[in-house]
Amino acid sequence: MTTAEDGVEFAPAPLDRDATFYVAGHRGLVGSAMWRRLEASGFTNLVGERSSTLDLKNRDATFDYFAQTKPKYVVLAAAKVGGILANSTYPVDFLSDNVRIQANVIDAALAHGVERLLFLGSSCIYPKFAPQPIPESALLTGHLEPTNDAYAIAKIAGILHIQAVRRQYGLPWISAMPTNLYGPNDNFSPQGSHVLPALIRRYDEAVKSGAESVTNWGTGTPRREFMHADDMAAACVHLLEHYDGPSQVNVGTGTDTTIREIAETIARVVGYEGATEWDTSKPDGTPQKLLDVSMLADAGWTASIDLEEGMRRTVEWYREHQASIRA
Repeated sequence: MTTAEDGVEFAPAPLDRDATFYVAGHRGLVGSAMWRRLEASGFTNLVGERSSTLDLKNRDATFDYFAQTKPKYVVLAAAKVGGILANSTYPVDFLSDNVRIQANVIDAALAHGVERLLFLGSSCIYPKFAPQPIPESALLTGHLEPTNDAYAIAKIAGILHIQAVRRQYGLPWISAMPTNLYGPNDNFSPQGSHVLPALIRRYDEAVKSGAESVTNWGTGTPRREFMHADDMAAACVHLLEHYDGPSQVNVGTGTDTTIREIAETIARVVGYEGATEWDTSKPDGTPQKLLDVSMLADAGWTASIDLEEGMRRTVEWYREHQASIRA
């Protein structure tokens, strides 16, 4: 029996494989990885809806969906996401949309008796100059990175919402904060993607066009931690069955590398042999973002997908699905 410091008592154990399990955002990078992992783990009653048929920003529609499906478990992976350019250009959208999605799903889950819920956030919740590697205790101890502070505030609100549910209603709901993720069903849009899918698309297009050089944003010196989405999903299923506590749990690999090294690896994986240039007039973002994953390790889980192997898988998926992906 785990007794959390906020008074919630819950004995982590295997979840009921036949119970209704709702994956909010099941078509995206994170949600689709969760869906694959849950299927592989033997769950037989997974439910999910496309945003075109269920707008989670619509409170009445969200409550109606919970009333109809009556899920026992929920993974909240639905979110408006994007890279530095999108976050800094549309901060109102990222704040408003994500706060509404989170509040609607969490409140509906509470109203309809969801037993176990996992909220997925982002490592951008931590201060720009947090200690490295970043422990969970760094939350709310400093200023956020300005280029994505609106998105970060929304995710912080989600963490506090989960903690409030634990305190007020005694439910064993938890939060997980993944590092930078990549893999199948990522957003490869030139304007809306994160750094790794943006680099994959850029270098792959350079191979096809025969470009002599590729230009990337910034200096290439920031250090980032990257995790394959399938590893993230495996960690989250493990947490649902082995962890209970009020603190968000960092989900990552525990290792990082420079953006320049990432670019070199992607160029090698896609077969690009031209030059790489860096536009230093563009922002770098946070200088380093490496998560302390000791809490996850203490819960009994560590990452297993090597970065270069994960990128090879992602490039293969991108090329196979290029005609239909978000681009």
